[in-house]
Amino acid sequence: MSDVIRVFVEKKPGFDVEAQHIRADLVENLGMKSVTDVKLLNRYDISGMSAEEFAQARDTIFSEPNVDNVYEETYEAPAGYRVFAMEYLPGQYDQRADSAAQCVQLLTQGERPQVATARVVAIGGGVSDAELEKIEQYMVNPVESRLASLEKPEALGLQADVPADVARITGFISWNDAEMDAFYGRMGFAMSREDLFFCRDYFRDSEHRDPTVTELRVIDTYWSDHCRHTTFSTRLTDIEVEKSPVSAAIEEALRHYFTVRDEVYGQTDRPVSLMDMAVIGTKVLKRRGLVPDLDESDEINACSIQVPVTIDGKTEDWLVQFKNETHNHPTEIEPFGGAATCLGGAIRDPLSGRAYVYQAMRVTGSGDPRVPVEKTLHGKLPSRKITTGAAHGYSSYGNQIGLATGQVTELYDPGYVAKRLEIGAVIGASPKANVVRLEPAPGDVIVLLGGATGRDGIGGATGSSKAHTEKSVEVCGAEVQKGNPPTERKIQRLFPDPAVSTLIKRCNDFGAGGVSVAIGELAPGLDIDLDKVPKKYEGLDGTELAISESQERMAVVLAPQDVEAFCAAAARENLDATVVAVVKADPRLDMTWRGDRVVSLARSFLDTNGVTQNAKVEIAAVDPEKNYRTMVPADLAGKSTAQAFRENLSRLEVCCQKGLAERFDASIGAATVNMPFGGKYQLTPEEAMAAKLPVRHGVTDDATAMSFGYIPGVSRFSPFHGAAWAVVESLSKLCAIGADPLKARLTFQEYFERMTGDPKRWGKPAAALLGALEAQLGLGLPAIGGKDSMSGTFETLDVPPTLVSFAVTMTKASKTRSAAFTKGGSKVWLLPLPQNSETLLPDWEAAKAFYRTVRSLMENSAIGAVSVVKEGGAAAAAARMCFGNKIGFAFADCSETELFAPLSGSLVVEASGDLPESLGAILLGETKEEPEVTIGGETMAIDDLLRLWMEPLEKVFPNYAPEVPVERDVPLFTERSQKAPAIKAAKPRVFIPVFPGTNCEYDTARAFEKAGAETEILVVRNLSAAAIEETIARMEEAVRRAQIVMLPGGFSGGDEPDGSGKFIATTFRSPRIADAVAELLEKRDGLMLGICNGFQALIKLGLVPYGKITRPSEAAPTLTFNTLGRHVSRMTYTRVTSVKSPWFAGVNAGDVFAVPVSHGEGRFVASPEVLDTLIANGQIATQYVTPCGKVSGSIEWNPNGSVCAIEGITSADGRVLGKMGHTERKGDHLYANVPGEKDPLLFESGVRYFK
Repeated sequence: MSDVIRVFVEKKPGFDVEAQHIRADLVENLGMKSVTDVKLLNRYDISGMSAEEFAQARDTIFSEPNVDNVYEETYEAPAGYRVFAMEYLPGQYDQRADSAAQCVQLLTQGERPQVATARVVAIGGGVSDAELEKIEQYMVNPVESRLASLEKPEALGLQADVPADVARITGFISWNDAEMDAFYGRMGFAMSREDLFFCRDYFRDSEHRDPTVTELRVIDTYWSDHCRHTTFSTRLTDIEVEKSPVSAAIEEALRHYFTVRDEVYGQTDRPVSLMDMAVIGTKVLKRRGLVPDLDESDEINACSIQVPVTIDGKTEDWLVQFKNETHNHPTEIEPFGGAATCLGGAIRDPLSGRAYVYQAMRVTGSGDPRVPVEKTLHGKLPSRKITTGAAHGYSSYGNQIGLATGQVTELYDPGYVAKRLEIGAVIGASPKANVVRLEPAPGDVIVLLGGATGRDGIGGATGSSKAHTEKSVEVCGAEVQKGNPPTERKIQRLFPDPAVSTLIKRCNDFGAGGVSVAIGELAPGLDIDLDKVPKKYEGLDGTELAISESQERMAVVLAPQDVEAFCAAAARENLDATVVAVVKADPRLDMTWRGDRVVSLARSFLDTNGVTQNAKVEIAAVDPEKNYRTMVPADLAGKSTAQAFRENLSRLEVCCQKGLAERFDASIGAATVNMPFGGKYQLTPEEAMAAKLPVRHGVTDDATAMSFGYIPGVSRFSPFHGAAWAVVESLSKLCAIGADPLKARLTFQEYFERMTGDPKRWGKPAAALLGALEAQLGLGLPAIGGKDSMSGTFETLDVPPTLVSFAVTMTKASKTRSAAFTKGGSKVWLLPLPQNSETLLPDWEAAKAFYRTVRSLMENSAIGAVSVVKEGGAAAAAARMCFGNKIGFAFADCSETELFAPLSGSLVVEASGDLPESLGAILLGETKEEPEVTIGGETMAIDDLLRLWMEPLEKVFPNYAPEVPVERDVPLFTERSQKAPAIKAAKPRVFIPVFPGTNCEYDTARAFEKAGAETEILVVRNLSAAAIEETIARMEEAVRRAQIVMLPGGFSGGDEPDGSGKFIATTFRSPRIADAVAELLEKRDGLMLGICNGFQALIKLGLVPYGKITRPSEAAPTLTFNTLGRHVSRMTYTRVTSVKSPWFAGVNAGDVFAVPVSHGEGRFVASPEVLDTLIANGQIATQYVTPCGKVSGSIEWNPNGSVCAIEGITSADGRVLGKMGHTERKGDHLYANVPGEKDPLLFESGVRYFK
């Protein structure tokens, strides 16, 4: 008799948004015209749960009566439907199953049950066997999932065999070369053959023994290109520059490199290498005293600069840390997990430096995602699946952890069919006083903090370092790491506490290489006990424990006397912290497992990084006639100017990416200065991102700005010129938003084809790094960090030569500019960035004067909106500037090159008058109030141009969903409630619970504290039954102490299991807490507020609209998935429809506010009867409207398709408010590029209610 309970959950018609999107995908993209219907069910198998407990959980955790159909034990598909099921591979992280188990444990307050999930797909339409197989292959990525059995198992859980002891490679040290070659061929090492021979000699001559399998895997990982940049460290023995009209410029750059080497090193035998070319610029500029803000330490973290930050008029020193990271290979083979952990890994670098990470940028490269599936190369996933899956993975991780993504750009180039480009760049900051960096001493203890270890990511470092072929892609699923963002969020909460951060002597994040690298790098001498490493499941052997790259883990060095305090602080944040290693004086890396010393390596041997390879370099000739930067795109040639203008906007390289960018939360943290798209219509892409420093208390105007530069076509023409212009493009983008580009600090992302013995392949990265070095020397700006990825090859395909420049500088939020035109009658000019006509490089001195002049004009308001020329040329730049506010434009008579060439780094500026001659300004045209564009004698409506611009990617990243008719007119409700609280409070107490996945608690607490309240934040601890019991007790006490209970936004349990707010609702149904809430509302006249995820919890509990906790009901209103079928992050205009609630005491009915939203499940749905009651009672608090206040069902203004455009509702007495818009994300100079009043004084009104 099976003890497994099985349940199937299916969305009801009207709520089955995902199923309908899958059907459309199968029909439109897979060509399955016969598919008439898709039914999608979540299947849960649960063990360790009684029938009574399941009955409680059935309609609260696993399903919702008003949204789902539930089938217990069996599901019978309609006649003729073909059915299959999909599940994760064993050992892969399943967030839905994990969240369901955690949620059930919160309900029962007992032991956590086992849960396994699968997705059941039923296809209607007479699908043949061959078509079904094609659908299964399309939907199941074998790297991370598989077809699941339709039979119910007898029991759950991995049946883990006891792993064998770690083997010794018997005879290794005595093998001859032929035997070594055979072994090398069998093992699939990333290290070179020469490295393996070096290992043999080391073990023979120094250790006098054969190695263990673990030792060779650890060495392979430690020396991998990913961890030790072995390609970048290869000795370049001969560098030749092929003659061409501009070869003198490259030769001069090479001479500059050797000159600055002498200046930095003197006479040296240090190898000439790509790595040296990458770092020498900073070294020489630092030697010249031009990098005074550089923060240096032996700790391996991120780029770090020291900056002054003024908070409430007082200036203190802060560290700003930034980092770019790639996950190209993992994202290529498993898009969701690869992209998610790209961001996770980028975050952990500055986070391990004790910085609070507050803003991210995503830059990616893809093949054309519109290419039909049948044209996909064998052995590869379709470009569409890669690009959409990666967008989902990265956005899911960032949105859950609570990181604002300020800019998202995808570069489309055929070369990225070879392998995708997936870059995450992040910025973090902390007071300098919070960061202590001390040398580890013998006896110090190393604590492993955060997640447990599984098989995910094993071989990731070496995998990304190998050559990739059709066959290798089939067998490398374990190399992809799995992300758990709620756990990383906990570390984000822990490290900013100075009582914790100042205990940390050194910290390293777990990324490539796992224990062997993350802990192995912390000190020369280490004893690591692998038996103490926490495991996700049993069955892992010593080698797996040593090199697994399971995510969300930190290795922290502590003095022995500080371990107890640190672990206690971690426990308060619901984090595991385990002592796993000790620092020792003997400089050896030792690891034991089950009493066996499976690794014992001399630090001196490990630090050699293997055998230094040698390579010759030939930099290919550059043909100035093919200069992509000054060429009009071939597909526009011969067209009339007006026709070329229209077609230019529809080019894949130019078209709108708003449907992609809106998936990423841009406003979390209440620090975003400019939203990614500006203007009233939010259709002008901004050139760079800016965010205020993450100040927990007080107010600052100090902000960071980050931008990127890179055009694939320019780098393909010449990697040397492409890199130099990439630097300038990144600087011009900083200038465009009002930041000072001449104070920037740079970090580069290099991504090139796999290096072979061909000198011309080595010539591409060498040329790019020399071009970047010329920019650093010419401008006096250092690249203080970078990341290289040298495996951009699949079979015979190579990625384009890629050097992306990221530029970071400090700026003022109050001085940040938008690229959107705001009025007619302004002259608009093209400002070409000064160029040396002989070298085709920027004229460095003239460029510096150019930036100074432009910034001076911006500060004096002589220049308004500014945009940067890139793909699409100045014509597209001007069009994008028009779109945000639908301002018209009349083009002057310009040449094709001036209009359409990608003159990277050049500026398009709106000016109030004539400009200095030194800028070489070319009149581009004039803005006009009429929403139309005139060019080449033709006039085109802005709306028609917008359709052309937005259509190309609409089926990949949609912007449109059917309009929802507004069937009821909701009159303004102007009568205010006269009810007052039973007990007044000069400083009311606000209780803010933090559940796994909550990410808005800081923004919320800051808003309440600024309004005059006292806040109490409680982290829900659920790592054990005892911790849950303690949490429930503390939560009850907190509710009884509070005057206000606030449920903040986030993704409780990752918005799983399949629904938002369930963690919160489940906990608040606990009898003790439910009683405390009833007492707050019914006897003490308290208030409750829920925003976004908190609103979702309130509505599931019944607190809105009923004012009390109720049983789930089919008749109750609910919040469900957006009609777009994706997450939406943007500013929305909302009207205050009712002022009945005390939360709206500070505003009037009819007032309109621009409020950020960020959600995937915000669509309000209610029956006609419920709507009538809400309208009659004045319970519809806020509605989505146009900027002029008209209620709208259009997706342009109603972001989720809510019925009656409802954004927020209240209880009947108004004291409980739930709303989707993030009103707590407020502050001076935020979202300044979207017009409108931002603050409805919600928090001030709530506090004033008690006075």
